[in-house]
Amino acid sequence: MTSGRFYVTTAIPYVNARPHLGFALEIVQADVLARHRRLRGEAVRFLTGTDDNSLTNVLAAEAERVPVRELVARNAAAFAALRDPLALSFDDFIRTSSDPRHRAGVERLWHACAAAGDLYRRHYEGLYCVGCERFYAPAELRDGRCPDHGVQPQRVAEENWFFRLSRYQQRLHELVSGGSLRIEPAARRNEVLGLIAGGLEDFSVSRSRARARGWGIGVPGDPDQVVYVWWDALGNYITALGYGTGGAAYRDWWVSGDRRVHVIGKGILRFHAVYWVAMLLSAGEPLPTDILVHDYLTVEGRKLSKSNGNVIDPVALAGRFGADAVRWWLLREVPRAGDTDFTVERLAARNDEDLANGVGNLVNRVVTMVHRYRQGLLPSAGPAPADAGRLVRACRQAPGRVDDALAVGDFRRATGALWAIVEEGNRYVEAVRPWDLARSERNRDPGAGNPAAGDPAAGGGAAGDRLDGVLGVLVWACRRLAEELAPFLPDAAARIARQCDASSGRLPSPEPLFPRIARS
Repeated sequence: MTSGRFYVTTAIPYVNARPHLGFALEIVQADVLARHRRLRGEAVRFLTGTDDNSLTNVLAAEAERVPVRELVARNAAAFAALRDPLALSFDDFIRTSSDPRHRAGVERLWHACAAAGDLYRRHYEGLYCVGCERFYAPAELRDGRCPDHGVQPQRVAEENWFFRLSRYQQRLHELVSGGSLRIEPAARRNEVLGLIAGGLEDFSVSRSRARARGWGIGVPGDPDQVVYVWWDALGNYITALGYGTGGAAYRDWWVSGDRRVHVIGKGILRFHAVYWVAMLLSAGEPLPTDILVHDYLTVEGRKLSKSNGNVIDPVALAGRFGADAVRWWLLREVPRAGDTDFTVERLAARNDEDLANGVGNLVNRVVTMVHRYRQGLLPSAGPAPADAGRLVRACRQAPGRVDDALAVGDFRRATGALWAIVEEGNRYVEAVRPWDLARSERNRDPGAGNPAAGDPAAGGGAAGDRLDGVLGVLVWACRRLAEELAPFLPDAAARIARQCDASSGRLPSPEPLFPRIARS
């Protein structure tokens, strides 16, 4: 067990529409990190929420002909409601338009950067993508269009407040290259170093109130300007801790916390690894320790997004196939680097192969054999059979392998450590053939295993001792699997633990753990 404080966050998504599977990937990854550190004995705070103050939300409300506040409240509620369908464990949920902690924190951050001499006003003209809420240089466009949204940016000219990002170029390089700010995977770290090496220009941190349609947080002391949504949104990681309203949470989780981890998608890396870090340097506040970056989910090669019109509802998916199947696909199928194409067929195949035929089959056959050969009574604990070495090693190595993988955001490798237990458990059953041991036991002592003949857990001589050892190590392995599986599939892990619980004197009767998914 370890001690320490672990603070983990997701990005906060726009609420111009309901959540889609791409955000489910991120919040499930963050949930695994939170549950895993709790399992290891750390104090954990897991934050998520919604970015309510984006112009995209305003435009969506105009398109629906409803008040902006009504639209963002409705869609923010849909994001908060992901908790039960996806079996999430977040501790806090912040809404940037209505949470009283947020405005106060944004204003404090603004004043701190102004006091450092890093904010100034000037005229600006550039190409602006509303979907990204950012300006693009012509060289960053693809055939004149936003690389993410495929639309031509608007040409915008106005006078705004700017932040002196250029002042922090050298310091940012030192932090990222030296590893003080860890960005994983390495390709994303190198991407950030490339951005820094290419030169950092000061960026606009406000918008005219007219262009923002009056929606958002006003610039302190300048009623004609609204705080740029990314400045606003990035601040949520500390405003949710009471940065602007006082209290102990900011000190405990940000200033004194051991790890401050952001889980984000690759499309917003610049904002988190460059803009956000520079803002904190300017304000004299501690920095995040880790930025873990995932790639995109796609459908037929196209990024899942509201603007592409190919969103997949994670709530409907979990309602149809269960949280276990959805979480396992996101964690087991999606690689550390590279986009991943989603289909229902792939989700079903992964569920059936790994969960129904793998994990479920192992636990069910082990519990069934304990009932069949020992009337549900667990054999007395003893040394593991000599030929169970590979299974024992897989169980004992799993915690360390999971720790190492999750430290760098490699969820596929982490689940691979658990899968090794399943593979070795099923291989061991096939190799030792407990049914043959039971047959030998009966042939040697016809009363063995019969309750009328005495203690049914006593076995029958050497064959009985051998079968006891085999069944004992298999139940032990299933229990270890349940423990390490809990951060990944909390509901399934609890079911496995109940199947292997002998506290009442005997194991519960075996029950199927995972339904197979119909391919219709």
